[in-house]
Amino acid sequence: MSVKFGLIGGGVMGEALLSRLVNLGIYQPSEIIVSEPVASRQDFLNQKYGVGVTGDNCQVFSTSEEVIFLAIKPQIFAGIAQEISHLLPFSSFPLLVSILAGVSLSHLETAFPNFPVVRAMPNTPATVGAGMTAICPGSHVEANHRETARQLFSAVGEVVEIAETLMDAVTGLSGSGPAYVALMVEALADGGVSVGLPRAVASQLALQTVFGTAKLLQETKIHPAELKDRVTSPGGTTIAGVSELEKAGFRSALIQAVKAAANRSQELGK
Repeated sequence: MSVKFGLIGGGVMGEALLSRLVNLGIYQPSEIIVSEPVASRQDFLNQKYGVGVTGDNCQVFSTSEEVIFLAIKPQIFAGIAQEISHLLPFSSFPLLVSILAGVSLSHLETAFPNFPVVRAMPNTPATVGAGMTAICPGSHVEANHRETARQLFSAVGEVVEIAETLMDAVTGLSGSGPAYVALMVEALADGGVSVGLPRAVASQLALQTVFGTAKLLQETKIHPAELKDRVTSPGGTTIAGVSELEKAGFRSALIQAVKAAANRSQELGK
């Protein structure tokens, strides 16, 4: 069977996508090849998923017919582009999908001329199939390429298409956002401990409260402010807590965190 999907980089995010593609039957293991420099990691991916493995990036580019997925550190992008330059031009061009933070479509298309390129920003919940990915298509991308990219990232969560000018904003919100939410969960659990709850119970309460609230908002489509109003009865416990959050600038702090992360993403992109 021919190789349809090539993955360059068998790290956490690469494996997250790989596992879902195999488990959902989007690609058969025999249709996938993974390039990974660490031999022990190659063995792990081969044994766990049954996919082909190699340490040769050129093999991935020369054999993958439909998609080549770049899941590497941005710092080694130039080296890989140089490594495969002798293979150009190709007789046919598979879709090139990049999750390299800060590497623009123009850089990708310069390094891989004539390739249809999609730049993407997933986040870490993709590892459990609950990710949020923003994609932006390059100049050679057609409708079938868009659909392929959406199918790939739908395997690990939800997908939205944006203009590349918004990619830094996405990085600041959903890319960095899991860290903000993790801090909130930790702080809620600490608050529970401070009023007498055992640590394990406080952690369970905090985590399920955040998870359940997100699920409620997603499924009912109500505005967060409406849910907040439903929970805050006059003179009750919740409005007392909300008042303290407002005094501490909770909402402003989150807004500033998103802006700071987006600005830093822009700086790194330069």
